[in-house]
Amino acid sequence: MPTMPSPTVTPESPAAPGTSRRERRAAARARRAEGPPRPRWPKFVLFFAALFLVDAVLVGGGVADRLLNGGTEDLSSESARAADALEADFPTSEPNFVLLVEALDGAGVDDSEVAAEAIGLSNRLAFEPGLSGVLSYWQTGADQLRSDDGRYAMILAHIDGAEDDQQNTFARIAPGYSGTPEGAEHIEVRVGGRVAVLEEVQTTIEEDLLTAELIALPITLLILILVFGGVVAALLPLGVGIVAILGTNAALRVVTEFTDVSVFAQNLTTALGLGLAIDYALLIVRRYREELAAGHEPVEAVSITVRTAGRAVLFSALTVAVSLSAMLVFPLYFLRSFAYAGISVVVLAATAALTILPALLVLLGHRVDALRIRRRKTGAAAEGTLWRRLANASVGRAPLFAIGTTVILVVVGLPFLNVEFGTTDDRQLPQGSEARVAQDIIRSDFDSSATATVEVVARTADPEDDAVADALDGYALALSQLPHVSYVDTPVGTYEDGEQTVSVTPAHNMRALDGSSHISVVPDSGLEVSSAEAGELVRGVRDISAQADYRDFGTLVGGDAAVLEDSKEAISSRLPWAALIIVGASLILMFLLTGSLLIPVMSVVLNALSLTAMFGAVVWVFQDGNLSGFLGFTATGTIEVTLPVLMFCVAFGLSMDYGVFLLSRVTEEYRRTGDSRQAIISGVHRTGGVITAAALILAVVLVAIGTSRITNTKMLGLGVALAVIVDSTVVRGLLVPAVMRLGGRATWWAPAPLRRFQQRFGLREEPLDAGPAPAPAPVGTPRKPEPVLEETS
Repeated sequence: MPTMPSPTVTPESPAAPGTSRRERRAAARARRAEGPPRPRWPKFVLFFAALFLVDAVLVGGGVADRLLNGGTEDLSSESARAADALEADFPTSEPNFVLLVEALDGAGVDDSEVAAEAIGLSNRLAFEPGLSGVLSYWQTGADQLRSDDGRYAMILAHIDGAEDDQQNTFARIAPGYSGTPEGAEHIEVRVGGRVAVLEEVQTTIEEDLLTAELIALPITLLILILVFGGVVAALLPLGVGIVAILGTNAALRVVTEFTDVSVFAQNLTTALGLGLAIDYALLIVRRYREELAAGHEPVEAVSITVRTAGRAVLFSALTVAVSLSAMLVFPLYFLRSFAYAGISVVVLAATAALTILPALLVLLGHRVDALRIRRRKTGAAAEGTLWRRLANASVGRAPLFAIGTTVILVVVGLPFLNVEFGTTDDRQLPQGSEARVAQDIIRSDFDSSATATVEVVARTADPEDDAVADALDGYALALSQLPHVSYVDTPVGTYEDGEQTVSVTPAHNMRALDGSSHISVVPDSGLEVSSAEAGELVRGVRDISAQADYRDFGTLVGGDAAVLEDSKEAISSRLPWAALIIVGASLILMFLLTGSLLIPVMSVVLNALSLTAMFGAVVWVFQDGNLSGFLGFTATGTIEVTLPVLMFCVAFGLSMDYGVFLLSRVTEEYRRTGDSRQAIISGVHRTGGVITAAALILAVVLVAIGTSRITNTKMLGLGVALAVIVDSTVVRGLLVPAVMRLGGRATWWAPAPLRRFQQRFGLREEPLDAGPAPAPAPVGTPRKPEPVLEETS
């Protein structure tokens, strides 16, 4: 076989060996002086990028104050309409502001001096603007408002208005009541209630997010320096991530003008903003350095990079955005908020990577490798990397690795079969927070009714009308006979076990207003909102409400248990549409990438399989309470109903992101050689370092998010971090190569019409002017060895 002549290397060449750094710099300056002038477009791009950043900081600076804490219920559901009716007609029925009064010095709440100070506190609260329905133990003498040991008693009130109005009112009045009130000597006050919990959640999230960023940014920079071997190259991906984060904050601020956005969306902004931007920048910078090493000038290297790796970035961003957009089909604004944040950050990260980053690379030129801390190796030294050895092992023993890793992932995911869905409460706050302490005392020391109480609003049900009163009597009798019901309170009396036990009192009269009636179905003590019995009770109340005998008045059934049932229904009814969007779009996009019918199906199935570890760990840790002491949270025995949907969409999108990186390189190798086995090994080898580095950086950011003191945020960060690590190592390094090897040449099959369609419209990671790709060579065709740049593992 004739020997190919070696290219001539001159001292002026950027890759010339044996020259000093000073000589190489002088040669570079000479080439720039003799060559064509540098284009002006990079400076224009950076100028507009700077303007964008200034605007983003100005617009997005106050976004945290516009975000809300709710969004986990369907606002069009019956339970939401019942809550609105209670808010409008019976605000005192749902107190959302609690003052927990503690008697000091061993005195009880019935002590005269304690009572005098508490009554004065209650009277002062009654005159606060924005509050209604102030009620205290010292006014009513109700046992439910006094602790069992007589040390504590409660003052209840309702803060009026929408969620943001309630938060503003709370921020104004709470500091004046917390601690020891002015002039008081015998009492100490803790502020609790739903509004207090939501306010502390929002404040804690803001503080934790700042802490997460302070943790993640320096560690991310250190990893990038180690990956690239230099400071300048490492700063480029970090800069793209900051652009994406600031831009997304501005986008969320604009969205809040039109719809509600959850405060939790900011956590996703930080994680994806850094993670995806760094993913894309890694791919771009890595390819650019390859082109420089091949002898191309900076402008030409950038052009080739954008036409090759840039296409993979664009394709990857599209797949992630589609996965996140599936959350738009749900009516819960908690989930929709993550779609707003996620789509914005993906678009901005890809845009910055494809515009700002190339401009910086053109201006930097060969200085992209400035401030290096180590030298890169080339050629055969790269052939013995960890990823090539793993790929050889998984391809050589494909059945063993395919079956073994699948079994392990399935077994790890088995705990998810026992998942119990519920709603979040104050226990997601850290134990030392004031609202959490107040609610813990109420839970343990007060004889309060079960949290699963079903609240019914009967419209056009005036108990002054004898016919309506008779209908309400029959309705209450039927409700009191349902399983798990302790008693039923109505405007016409209290009912237990099918009979009236208490006739009408002034307290019952307060349950009727302007022709409407408020009915409370109180379950047995200890019945939890998330229990199957609570769901059965809600369905039983609704079945009775729908019977013809009670058509004299319309009813709306609400309460926390009803909210949970309606949220489950809203998610389950739209889950098939979300899955159709994710799976359908993924299949189409992966076909356009690879030209195969089997690989898209394999990608979707293996991506879903890679998430089993995440779901199994979430149930084992956060529902069952394992490692709760180490991680610092309180297990409630349930998982918030919206979180698995959110985690699936985010983790699936990130898995597709890494899948695009790997399969684009495998496809390129297969088109060039026709050797499926060697294409798999080469693809894993050439992308293993990039995927590992990107996954490690994203995991660092997610773990930093997971250090939050809010349980739901901790679950989101740590759960998705685990999914990213498993996907980038076990799935991409072992399972995907093994399954592709088992498919052999059939892995790449597609009908001729579809293949022609893909060749015309699909993605090819090669220069646009390279002409049509050559037909795949027959299996076993020798290929010319080529030098390979080292991939960091």
